[in-house]
Amino acid sequence: SVALERQRMANTPKHIKRLLREYAGAAHEEELRRALVPVAEAFRRWERGELGSGDLSEIIHGFHQGPARDLFVRYNTIRLEMAVAYAITAGVLDRQTIPAEVLDHLAGPLQFYESEQATS
Repeated sequence: SVALERQRMANTPKHIKRLLREYAGAAHEEELRRALVPVAEAFRRWERGELGSGDLSEIIHGFHQGPARDLFVRYNTIRLEMAVAYAITAGVLDRQTIPAEVLDHLAGPLQFYESEQATS
């Protein structure tokens, strides 16, 4: 529940909270960058006259309604542990760059996403 999550975060050391916010921000930025690559290509095609304005508008709308919204929901959360653990297991963040104390703090969420990956 949200109340339990708030209580758990209240017991989390401030420096871990700060690192979780930084890593969540970096992961959100990287996932947005990856999701925008096809949109950027669509703009280039539009500039060359290979894509109509209506088609470009549909691509932008699809990005906004799909990936942009999904990523906002994933990273705009009080459950930063889940967001950061997801980003690590999905390869968005490099596990080798994450301090051991953060990985220890994320042991449960990491195990959740790793087991989910193993079954899919």
